[in-house]
Amino acid sequence: MRTKYFRRRENPRLRYTLNEHITYPTLRVIDEEGKQRGILSRQDAIVVARDEEKDLVLITNHVSPPVVKLINFNKFLYQENKRLKEAKKGNKKSMIKDVKLSLFIAKGDFDRLVAKAQEFLQEGHQVRIGLLLRGREMGKKPMAFDLMKSFIQVVGEVSVHHEPKMQGRVLIAVIGRKK
Repeated sequence: MRTKYFRRRENPRLRYTLNEHITYPTLRVIDEEGKQRGILSRQDAIVVARDEEKDLVLITNHVSPPVVKLINFNKFLYQENKRLKEAKKGNKKSMIKDVKLSLFIAKGDFDRLVAKAQEFLQEGHQVRIGLLLRGREMGKKPMAFDLMKSFIQVVGEVSVHHEPKMQGRVLIAVIGRKK
C-alpha cells in the first residue's frame, strides 16, 4: 500500500513574535503607517498596544533596539501574504522548450514546428532548436545551417541567444522573445 506524504504548510503565526513573547527590555515602536512612536520599554510598549487594541509584532531583532510594529496582527498577516504573492507574480520562471527539426523535413511539419515555437515564445519561454544529423547527413552541414537560419527567420522577430552551432552530431540554436 502506497502512503501519501503531504507537505506541511508552515503556520505563519509561528514565524512572528508577538506581545508578551517579546523579551527585549527596550523596543523601537513603529505604528501602522511606519511612523516612529519612539523607543519605549517593553512594559510601556505593551500598555500602548493594549490601549489601542493592537498587537506588537517583532519585525527585526538584528538592530539595537529591536523594531516592533504596532498593528492588528491579522491585518499584518494579510499584508505579508499579499506582498509575497506580488513577489511571486514577477518571478515567472522562463523555461527552455525544445523543438527538433530534421534535415529533410516536409513543409507541413516545418510550419507546425514554427507555430509551436511561436506559441512557446508568446508564453515567455526560450526555444532550443535542435537538428540531429545522421550518417551521410553529416556531409550536408551547410544545408543544415541554412535550414536552421530559415527556421529562425520564419519564426519572426526573435533574439538569438545562442547562434547555430554544432555540438557533436546536433546543430543547436537558442532563441527568445525580443524585448
